[in-house]
Amino acid sequence: MNEKSYTELMKIGAMKRQRRENFVQDLYIDMLLSEIQLTVEKEKLQRKIDIAIDHRDKQNFYHLSKQLVEINKRFGT
Repeated sequence: MNEKSYTELMKIGAMKRQRRENFVQDLYIDMLLSEIQLTVEKEKLQRKIDIAIDHRDKQNFYHLSKQLVEINKRFGT
């Protein structure tokens, strides 16, 4: 028979929990990094939009505004 001792089963269980915790932690880190990247990208676009407004550059303003709308759609904000 291929019976495992209680200690072996506990070790296996602990390893599985650790892998699950690592997965959740990695997922959380990925989400956090994506949120930071989105925030930085939106802030850059908003600054460029402000500059286009200051320079009365309608074409650039519309182009940048469209990009901002697309980012907001893509990320549900």
